[in-house]
Amino acid sequence: MNLAIEPLGERMLLLRFGDRIELASNAQVHAAAAALRAAALPGVDELIPAYATLGLRYRPEAWLDARRAPWQALAEAVRLQLADLAPAVAVAARLVEIPVCYAPPYAPDLDHVAAHAGLDADAVIARHSGTTYRVAMLGFAPGFPYLLGLDAALHTPRRADPRLRVPAGAVAIGGAQTGIYPRELPGGWQIIGRTPLRLFDPARSPAALLAPGDQVRFRPIDASAFEAAAR
Repeated sequence: MNLAIEPLGERMLLLRFGDRIELASNAQVHAAAAALRAAALPGVDELIPAYATLGLRYRPEAWLDARRAPWQALAEAVRLQLADLAPAVAVAARLVEIPVCYAPPYAPDLDHVAAHAGLDADAVIARHSGTTYRVAMLGFAPGFPYLLGLDAALHTPRRADPRLRVPAGAVAIGGAQTGIYPRELPGGWQIIGRTPLRLFDPARSPAALLAPGDQVRFRPIDASAFEAAAR
C-alpha cells in the first residue's frame, strides 16, 4: 500500500494514498478507514475520508511521548495497524438506490451532455443509470456526494456560466464525476436529472442520506412518479 503520513496542525493527521482521483486509491482510503475504525486507537475522535486521503482528528494528549511528537507516535501506531492491509481490500458497502427523473424539466443540460458525448439522450440516461458508483467523499456542502465510476463517454466539462441556483436533488455531471445537490445551491455542474429524495436533513439521524464508501445506483422514474414522491 502506497502510504505517506503527515501532520496537519496539532490535532490532525493526514494519510495520503496517492494524488489522483481514481477508484483504486479511493478503495484504499475506505479500507484503511474501516481498519482504523475497528482498531479504535485511543484519542482518535474522527476519520475523514476523501478521494486519496484520510484525515484523523485526534487528541495529542493521548499520544504524549518524551522521545517524539504526538503525531509521530500516532503515525507509527497507524502504520502498524495498516501494515497487513492488502492494497485492494474489499470493504462491505451499503447499496443505496436513488430514483432520478431525467425528463426535460428536471434535466436542463441533458441534451448538452448528449451532444458532447455524441449520443442521444436515452443513451446518456442508460449509461448514467447503468453503473454502480462509489461515494468517494462528502464535501462542498453538507451531504453532497462525490461519486466515482461515471462512464468515460459521459465525462463533460463544467458549465462556463455557473448557475446561481441549482435546485435541491439535482443530479449533475462535473468532469469525470457525478453528484447530487443536497439543497438549493450555486453550482456549475451539468444538470441531467433530479431526485425527490432529501440528501441532507438536520432533523434525521444520520443527517446525510449517503456516507463515504456507500455504493449508489440511479433508477430512472418519470415526471409523475417524481411529483408524487416529492409531495
